[in-house]
Amino acid sequence: EVQLVESGGGKVQAGGSLRLSCAASGFTFDTYAIGWFRQGPGKEREGVSSISNRDGRTLYADSVKGRFTISKDNAKNMVYLQMNSLKPEDTGVYLCAADRYGIPTLEGRLHESWGQGTQVTVSS
Repeated sequence: EVQLVESGGGKVQAGGSLRLSCAASGFTFDTYAIGWFRQGPGKEREGVSSISNRDGRTLYADSVKGRFTISKDNAKNMVYLQMNSLKPEDTGVYLCAADRYGIPTLEGRLHESWGQGTQVTVSS
């Protein structure tokens, strides 16, 4: 059974940092790309960042470039999202998702397995 479990969310003030983790099991982790998505209150889900299966290629939404860093540890079946200089508009539920094609993409429709999400709240 494919499982993705996010952790690391919380409440921080603007300018603060959080590190999200995504623990994966039930599939051949190093063949999949992993993406991070978020859904803010009253907003549509948006792609935040993605990392390729093996060679570490990354992709970021313009809104987070220079502030967020995605990384992947294939030995531990883990993906991380380091979020710095957080802004109130970063508030939302953050979800990780697996993409069998292995290529970084922010298209949610290309991801077939999703975690339940972790809440991030940034206050001004």
